[in-house]
This record gives sequence, C-alpha cells and structure tokens, in this order.
Amino acid sequence: MSMIEKVNELKTKKQEASLGGGQLRIDAQKAKGKNTAIDRIHELYDEGSFIETDAFTESRSMDFDMASKRKAGDGVICGYGRVNGRPVFVASQDYTVLHGSIGEMQAKKIVRTIDMAIKTGAPIVYMLDSDGARVEEGTDVLSAIGELVTKQSMASGVIPQISVILGNCAGVSSLFPALSDFVIMADKTSFMYMNGPQVIESVSGVKVAKEDIGSALVHSKSSGNAHIHCIDENQCINSTKMLLSYLPDNNLSEPFRVDTADQANRATENLYEIISDSYDMKDVINSVTDISTFMEIQPEFGTSIITGFARMNGEAVGIVANNPSVKEGKIDMYASDKASRFVRLLDSFNIPIITFTHTTGYVADASQENKGLIRHVAKMVYAFAEATVPKINVITGKAIGGAFIAMNSKSTGADIVYAYPTASVSIMESDGAANIIFNKQIAQSDDPVAFRKAKIQEYSDRYTSAYEAAKRGYVDDVIDPAFTRTYIIGALEMLRSKRESRPNKKHGNMPL
Repeated sequence: MSMIEKVNELKTKKQEASLGGGQLRIDAQKAKGKNTAIDRIHELYDEGSFIETDAFTESRSMDFDMASKRKAGDGVICGYGRVNGRPVFVASQDYTVLHGSIGEMQAKKIVRTIDMAIKTGAPIVYMLDSDGARVEEGTDVLSAIGELVTKQSMASGVIPQISVILGNCAGVSSLFPALSDFVIMADKTSFMYMNGPQVIESVSGVKVAKEDIGSALVHSKSSGNAHIHCIDENQCINSTKMLLSYLPDNNLSEPFRVDTADQANRATENLYEIISDSYDMKDVINSVTDISTFMEIQPEFGTSIITGFARMNGEAVGIVANNPSVKEGKIDMYASDKASRFVRLLDSFNIPIITFTHTTGYVADASQENKGLIRHVAKMVYAFAEATVPKINVITGKAIGGAFIAMNSKSTGADIVYAYPTASVSIMESDGAANIIFNKQIAQSDDPVAFRKAKIQEYSDRYTSAYEAAKRGYVDDVIDPAFTRTYIIGALEMLRSKRESRPNKKHGNMPL
C-alpha cells in the first residue's frame, strides 16, 4: 500500500472516530439539548488550538459482545490546547459511545492526560457525561478507576482540576468530580449521584426521582457538592473560562494579573451608608474589589459565609466573608465546610486571602451539635492556621467569641487585621457578658433594668471597641471605611514577598 493510500486510510479512520457512536446517536444527544463531546471542547478552547491525543484507544474487552461495540476513543476525547491563550488539558466524555461509560481503557486514557497536565504544569478540565462504570469489563474497570482517582489525588494541589457535569455522573464515577477542585452543573441536564433512584428503591423501598437526589439545585443548595450552578451548557463553559482566569497554571506559579481601569486609591464612601446592624456583605465586597470582578463560589450553600474570587488592582484574590444579613453572620457546619475547603484551595494555588468579618458567633442549634458542629468549625480554624499565603482581615462589624478566632484572626496567623470604628471585638455579646459579670449587683440594685443597661454599656466601652483590640495588638489599625480598598491593596503589595515555613511533617491531621 502506497503512502497516499495509507494517508487516505488514516483520514477514513479519523473520520469514523470523529462520529463517536454514529450519527443517529449524535442526533439523539442533540435532541436532548446536549452538545457532543467535541462540540463542548471547541466551545471551551481558543479557535483552532485543540489537539487530540490517544484518538485510537479502544476497549480490549471481548466479553458480552464487547468486541462488536468498541469504538475508537473509547467514549472520551482527550487532548490539550489553549483557553484564553493559556495551556489547558481536557477529558470530555462522549455519551454517544456506550453511554459514556467508564471502561478500563477510557480510565487509563484519562490517567495519561492527567499525567501530562502534571508534567507540564497546566490545569485540566473534565467534561463528564456518563452513566457510570462499564459493568461488562468487571474488575478491570474497577482497577482502572482506582488508578484514575489515585492520579487525581496526586494532582490535587499541584494543578487546578475542574469538573463540568454535562449529563449523568453516576455510581463510582461520582468520585471523579468530588476529587476535583470545582464542580460546575447545569439545570435540567446535569445529574450526579452515587446510588441512583433504582438502587435506592431496591434497597430501601423508597421511590425517588433523580431530580430529588442528583440535580444541580440539590448539589448547589443542599449537599454542597457543586460550586457553580448554571442555566445551561453554554453558561457552564463560560463559567469554566472565568474560573480559569483567576487560577494559576499550577502550584509553583502565581495567578495572572490583569490590567484594570479601576483606581487603587478609589474611595468607597458608600460604605458609610451600607454598614449597619444588618447588611449584605456582598455590597461591601463589590464596593472594595475591582469593579465587576467578584465571582461568587457556592452562593446557595452555607449562606452565612460568602466565598469567591475577585481582583484588587488587577491581582487575583480569594474572598471569605461573614454575611450579617444571614443569621447575623453566625457560622454553622455548612458554612464552616465551605470556607475551610475554599481557604485550602486558595493556599494551594498561591492566591491571597481577604476576609471580611461580621459574626455574632456559632449557630446555636441542637441538631448541628449532634451532627458534629465542633468538628466542622475546627476545620475552618485549621485551614486558616495552615495557610501561608498573604492573609488580610477587615473587621466590619461584630467579631464575637470563637467565631472571631476562626475568621482569620491574628491568633490564627492573619498578617494584617484592620477594623472599622464601629467594629466590636469581644469574647461574647456585651449584654451576655454583663449578665455574667454583674449578675449579683444587677439583682441587688434598686433599678435592675437601668443598672443592667449601664453595665452593658460599661462592658462595651471597656472591652469590645476596636480601639481596645488595637491597644492589645489584635488589630493593626482602625481605618476609615472609605479607604478600605487603598489599605488592602497596600497590604497586598507589602505581602507580595511573604515567605512562611511550617514544621517539617508528612501532613497534619485535619479534623475531617
């Protein structure tokens, strides 16, 4: 066979591979409102930059008529290219091939892609659309999936990993997104669960719909397994691009700075009106950060704490903030989990942490106590104490008790702590403290109500003001809210060369 004939044969094979499970299945995929695996890739990548790898990988299984079902690529398209000019790897499952099921060779193919991403220090995006493990391949597929999740674990904290659920993600396959840094899901088309409705009904007798256990809403609001909740596939892809813009290529590089028209010394006098007993901290965040740069992460989960990315003078930063408009900023187990995981992500990828503190303590709830509130809030303390990136805290309102300690306090390693003149830093609320300290005097006084009120004010003036905390070194400076942005940017510039070591150890034992 001549070279020309060989090349023509190659073209034919590539054309066949590009059709995945065939045109009929492609049409069926699109009829469901879902794009094909290759269409999703082209939407993510800069035009003409994607290069496929391992295109001819096939299943080696011969059992259960698998020899007649195998297809080139084995149900996943892998490769690399550029997203907004930056190198990014991808593994995009093809539902038209055996329902995207993960077989031995598909898993090994993804493992090789992760290996290349680690070697080259580039992020990887997983586009998941699969009904789960390929049962026809028995223990071979179990072993291969084990290798896959192990490789993901090795990549954790080395390169950013983003899972985009664009169909089903069922059974052991759901470990895949759970081991990623971020999970993005879309309404109506994204579903993720370990045990599906049929399994749950067969075991428990309870009938459930997959929307009740695995939808984007469930994982965004209830389980906390999803980080970004989108309307459709297109928004998922756009959110992936936006997320990548805040992340560095790997743990040895710094996040990218961008040019900004926003002024570093821009005053934020609107904060005079925003700050009150109850306000939405997002208004503070949007006022202080570069205009239109705040990207919230997990907005529907653990809502008394806000997490997200933003920019300060063009520099990527991570935001962790109490929200006094939700439960007075009280921290519960869900908010703790949300904050601690995000803090560790920021620390892994050299992204400075800015906290805005207004919390009246931990939530008082018997159910949460029974479910391990102590362990959950300890995660948050651990995460902040462990982090070595620049850490800046702005106390905008109340900072009460152990919750203040957990919110990036000086005692847990904050580099700079600022406070507004209206801030209140205390072991507990003034009225509670006065009741404990002056209990007998209040009871014995001629006018208990007036005496108690006076003692509350006395305690507040003596122990809870921002100036008292500053006197003891727990606050670096009491600042005019109008210049919050200027102070934070100045602190970030000062901390740019920060180096901080930790005791030599294999790893700590985080209270998981």
